[in-house]
Amino acid sequence: MSVSGVRVKVGLTALMMSLLVAGCGSSQPVDETLVPPESRGTFPVTVEHKYGATTVEKQPSRVVTLGLSDHDAVLALGIRPVGAVDWFKERPYGKWPWTQARWGEKQPEIVGERDDFNLEKIAALKPDLILAQYSGMKKEQYDKLSQLAPVVAQPPKYEDYAAPWQEMTRMVGRALGLAPKADDLIAGIDRRFAQARAEHPEFAKLSMVVADTFEAGKFSAFTTTDPKMIFMAELGFRPFDPVKAESKPEKNVVEVTSERFDLFDADRLVWLNSDVGAETRVRADPVYRKLKVSAGKRDLFITYENPPVGAAISFNTVLSIPYAIEQLVPKLAAVQGS
Repeated sequence: MSVSGVRVKVGLTALMMSLLVAGCGSSQPVDETLVPPESRGTFPVTVEHKYGATTVEKQPSRVVTLGLSDHDAVLALGIRPVGAVDWFKERPYGKWPWTQARWGEKQPEIVGERDDFNLEKIAALKPDLILAQYSGMKKEQYDKLSQLAPVVAQPPKYEDYAAPWQEMTRMVGRALGLAPKADDLIAGIDRRFAQARAEHPEFAKLSMVVADTFEAGKFSAFTTTDPKMIFMAELGFRPFDPVKAESKPEKNVVEVTSERFDLFDADRLVWLNSDVGAETRVRADPVYRKLKVSAGKRDLFITYENPPVGAAISFNTVLSIPYAIEQLVPKLAAVQGS
């Protein structure tokens, strides 16, 4: 082995030793500021996931969430994570209206962005449970993190980032020993969707595309495994067949140029504005102006922020869904079109 190879191996070994030392002693009394008495679960529990099965022996107090929206389910169950990954650049956490009160003054340590986890920061938090549901965590990352604390990886039988919110919520509930409470939360959201469908039976007759344009000249239609389309399907809308035909299991979007705007010509088209100029750019495109959905005024532009309706359907969690239904359903119902 070369000298440089030895140095790399020694460096990695030293890092893992420091992580293990930092992780030792994480067994401590339950912190009631993070886990109030009413949110304590029943243990031990075993949860099956993408990389096997993990047993949580006793009540976790210091929970780290590595899925982009996992913290919402944990907060909904009454527990505040000590660490989370960043998404939507929402530092400090708690700016979304559906989570502000639940975070309170205790904000989590940011331990990464998307699937780039900072092992040293995670270890320093002395976690006793690590959750990675809405994530793309690799087996190598799982193995290293499992030396720090029990890790519940992505749901089995689904592609990464493709599991429905119900399944991810159930897995978080099982891991926290609060499966019945998680089931109650899911049932409550299901009732909200059922009420919306009953009030707007016309939705079931309409095909839907949810789209975005992250940069000029490039356009994305979200597939049926994306949270935004899952949300629309639960309102009753049908996915647009041309988008389904172009979808690939490992991707949550179909990316095209304006030459393939035919993929967007559904009964209803919802655009998420990623910047202030997005709507102007799209409406100015000569191909787009010829679409039936555009000419018939059956398209709707919503924002990711201010108000964060786009963020709410992107998270699509037990906390964000009620906000999304309240904000978006009246707008969808008002699009009459022709």
